[in-house]
Amino acid sequence: MLDTVLGKLARQQDANVLVGFDKSDDAGVYKISDDLALVQTVDFFTPVVDDPFTFGQIAATNSLSDVYAMGGKPISALAIVCFPDQGDISILGQILAGGLAKMMEARCTVIGGHSVRDPEIKFGYAVTGLVHPGRVLANAAARVGDALILTKPIGTGVISTAIKKGAAKTAWIEAATRAMTTLNSTAAEIATDNGFHVHAATDITGFGLIGHLREVAAGSGVSIRLRAASVPLLEGAMECIHAGFIPGGLKANREFAECAVGYGPGIPEALKAILYDPQTAGGLLLSVAQPDAQKLLAALQAAGLPAVTIGEVVAPTKPMIEVSN
Repeated sequence: MLDTVLGKLARQQDANVLVGFDKSDDAGVYKISDDLALVQTVDFFTPVVDDPFTFGQIAATNSLSDVYAMGGKPISALAIVCFPDQGDISILGQILAGGLAKMMEARCTVIGGHSVRDPEIKFGYAVTGLVHPGRVLANAAARVGDALILTKPIGTGVISTAIKKGAAKTAWIEAATRAMTTLNSTAAEIATDNGFHVHAATDITGFGLIGHLREVAAGSGVSIRLRAASVPLLEGAMECIHAGFIPGGLKANREFAECAVGYGPGIPEALKAILYDPQTAGGLLLSVAQPDAQKLLAALQAAGLPAVTIGEVVAPTKPMIEVSN
């Protein structure tokens, strides 16, 4: 729906806009000089866990992620707060403290923000980062032959739904929380600072793994082969699917993107479904030249990241995304 609306808006002409909203990318990039550009993004949402401090951490991690996905380094942030007029102010304090803790970990300075009264709590940040104009990691530059590496497991959407239903096991909550509060800073630094030929990147968030793969494929003019059995899953994710804890976003993602997907034989329905699960603070998807793939994967794993190769980029064909076991 939003895609339809944005398509009707007038196009501004500014040669310094390296990545704008028309690119379906993770953040906007604006050139300041020949060796400096701004990365700008904004994200906020309703609580996905019960603990307010943890929610603040997750919101900050999620907001920072788009800067890392563009190959940038975050420098400043503005908080966005929606909070009930008669709400417990100590809860708001814990949310803000959790967010600040992650911003400090990222060495990103919170310099202000904006708040409104709202019956439903919402929290997030507008984040500004820096990147060299020639080193922007767009999501539309994948090349045929690239390997696709994912740096975090998926499943936060279905687990968050189970949390809301009061049906999530402690181990599931802990695993999902650990993933959602892990910054993508280490993965981004390894991918950009070691001479690896990373051609494209994105972070896996609300559109789910398939949705973001679709954006990479469509923007790059390529197709993708995804090995479903290789996709890392959070503990409890498949149990949530089987129990029917399906978020509305998963259904919407599947309705939108499945037309571009073809499935090989023997893929269970539950595994197909989890590929569309909307993620919060998900991992980076890196499209890297095949000769560098194993070296990059080894470096990510050596840093303690659960990175996995999940597929490869191929010449354009139909379907755009081919899923096999």
